[in-house]
Amino acid sequence: METAKTKYIGDLRTGITHLRSGSVIITDAPVDNKGKGENFSPTDMVASALGSCIFTIMGIAAREHGFSIDGSSCKITKIMTESPRKIGEIKIDFDLTGCDFTDKQKKILEYCVKTCPVSLTLNESVFQNVTLLFK
Repeated sequence: METAKTKYIGDLRTGITHLRSGSVIITDAPVDNKGKGENFSPTDMVASALGSCIFTIMGIAAREHGFSIDGSSCKITKIMTESPRKIGEIKIDFDLTGCDFTDKQKKILEYCVKTCPVSLTLNESVFQNVTLLFK
C-alpha cells in the first residue's frame, strides 16, 4: 500500500499528502538553497523525523513499562555540509525534566535513542548527536 503522494507545486515547493489520513505537508527549499524557507525543507523533515521517531519509541516503551513521558520536548538542530550538500549532523536535545524517572526508566529511554527506525535508517555519515536531560 502506498504511503504518500507528492506533487511539485512550483517555485521549489512540494505538497505531500499522507494517503491514509489525508493530512498534507508543504515543503520549501531552504533560503540558503534558493528557496523561500516558508515551510519545512525536506532535510528539515528528515531531522525532525529523527526526533519524532525517538519520541514515539520512548512513548511506546514508557507505556509498556507503566510510566509516562507526557509533556517532554526536544530541540532539533540540522547541520548541513557543503560538499556534498547533505545533512552532516542532527543535534537533538531532549528535555525530560518535567518527569521523575527511576534509573531503570532512564536506561529504557536511553536505549530508545539507538533503536528507533529513523536512527537505524540514517547513514553513518550523518552524525546523530542526541542528549537526554533528566532532573
